[in-house]
Amino acid sequence: MQRRLTASLAALTMIALAGVVAAQKPADKPKVDEAAVARARKTAAMLDDVYKNAIVLITDKYVHDESDFAAGAAAVQLFKTISDKGWHNVRLLDATGDPFDAENVAKDQFEKEGITSLKQGKATVEQVVQKDDEPYLRVMTPVPVVLKKCIMCHPHYEDARPGEPIGAISYTIPIE
Repeated sequence: MQRRLTASLAALTMIALAGVVAAQKPADKPKVDEAAVARARKTAAMLDDVYKNAIVLITDKYVHDESDFAAGAAAVQLFKTISDKGWHNVRLLDATGDPFDAENVAKDQFEKEGITSLKQGKATVEQVVQKDDEPYLRVMTPVPVVLKKCIMCHPHYEDARPGEPIGAISYTIPIE
């Protein structure tokens, strides 16, 4: 009788433990509304167009020699201001391995893998992530050399093939 009671208690304990373990399984990631992701993706494309055109225009109209304030430096400051205000996070990254500023390197796995994918020819890299229980769209786009003036401050860009990414812009945009 004692053995049967012990066996029954052991079986009940195993069933209870199995229930606890099942309850502790990580929950599936929350579903994110695909329409909201599409809106965030559209926002990223619009921002990318605005930022890149601003950098090109600044370079074309205001950078004439090495002593002028570089458009890349202006972009880094603009991106910091936008990020600090909480609109979205945006960073200019080096893709050459020889950054102008040590701060402009890939910092996390998404950015590191994104640089690799962009250098392999991918037009855009994206991922939906959760941060503090909120969904975000991470996007990276390539930055190629588009003007000869870029080489004034970055002589190592001279060997870049046409269209080859020498940098990237990394976005983290709230999905609302």
